Amino acid sequence: MKKVILLAVFLAGFSTIAQHGERRHKDGFKNMSTEQIATLQTKKMTLALDLTDSQQDQIQSLHLEHAKLRKAKMAEHKAKKETGEKSELSSDELYAMKKARLDGAIAHKAELKNILTEKQFDKWEEMKPKKGKRHRGKHSGEKRRKKME
Repeated sequence: MKKVILLAVFLAGFSTIAQHGERRHKDGFKNMSTEQIATLQTKKMTLALDLTDSQQDQIQSLHLEHAKLRKAKMAEHKAKKETGEKSELSSDELYAMKKARLDGAIAHKAELKNILTEKQFDKWEEMKPKKGKRHRGKHSGEKRRKKME
């Protein structure tokens, strides 16, 4: 009986170690330039929505603009974290941050609606919720693991 319990403990330990190694593929994305990120996003969208050349150019510039904003915000966040400035946000600051993010998402959606055809836009909207569900599942598992540690 002791051997069975010991074996179960070892297997649980090895599976936990193996799961932590799965996140490595995301680290390569951080090392890419904004142009590379925008190009990859545009190519994925072209494959999914069958974009024309002019649409690809417009989407490329849109993705490049958003990639630069994201990189700048990530750098700002990292700098605050390193200097120790990062603290709990007040409810007003949190509200303003979430409101700005939603305003940006609304503007992005409107820009895409102007670039894409109605059929392409509908397909893009169908693709979007699937991506969000997949990410929520990954992040919720990470939070559980962090709480357990």
